[in-house]
Amino acid sequence: MSMTLTSSAFRQGGEIPARHTCQGDDISPPLEWSGVPSNGKSLALIVDDPDAPDPAAPKVTWVHWVLYNIPPGANGVVEGVSGAALPSGTLAGANNWQHAAYGGPCPPVGRHRYFFKLYALDTTLPDLGHPNKATLENAMKGHVIAHAILLGTYQKR
Repeated sequence: MSMTLTSSAFRQGGEIPARHTCQGDDISPPLEWSGVPSNGKSLALIVDDPDAPDPAAPKVTWVHWVLYNIPPGANGVVEGVSGAALPSGTLAGANNWQHAAYGGPCPPVGRHRYFFKLYALDTTLPDLGHPNKATLENAMKGHVIAHAILLGTYQKR
């Protein structure tokens, strides 16, 4: 069985509701997953936008959310989850706004793609403080045993 990642807020490739963006409540969408390998010791979640600042001329991948050491028995996160409401043991890294929290889509121009990437790891990572995406990806090297991607899009109105 392969790992899957879905949201009840939007379908694969669909538009992320404004509620989950800077034009709404700026809260994380609910996420559900399944198929975590039995030898998985932790999960990591990275949400990023490779189309910043303009999909016609992207220059940077903007990071919206970084979570790691999510327990493998967790089957998702509820809408608007943060802090103590995260699954026990989950640690948050820094997004590009330098916050250890979710930051919703807020594209300056055009329709952007947002990749919600879930990784199953064969280890529990040490406390990395509030790592950025690159630091977390470096710590995960050689430990990813499965992954799943949910793609959403958004364009300001």
